[in-house]
Amino acid sequence: MTMVVVVTENVPPRLRGRLAIWLLEVRAGVYVGDVFRRVREMIWNQMTLLCEDGNVVMAWATNNETGFDFLTFGKNRRIPVEMDGLRLVSFIPSS
Repeated sequence: MTMVVVVTENVPPRLRGRLAIWLLEVRAGVYVGDVFRRVREMIWNQMTLLCEDGNVVMAWATNNETGFDFLTFGKNRRIPVEMDGLRLVSFIPSS
């Protein structure tokens, strides 16, 4: 099993309820848990289906240089970029 963190913004209540089935909501929109890879993938699938106009990020522990990996979905000013084999986050200034 792997530690997982999910952060949601502006998502529908049904997605928040669905996440609360598998993960613990420690703050509004912030969920943590220890799940198997298949469960993590199923949660990600549910988030992308139910996100609507909101945005989500999921981070989990893994065996790489940084010790974690992450995925994002939805419109956000922070976007993942790859630099020299590392996944970093770039911030797009507002126009």
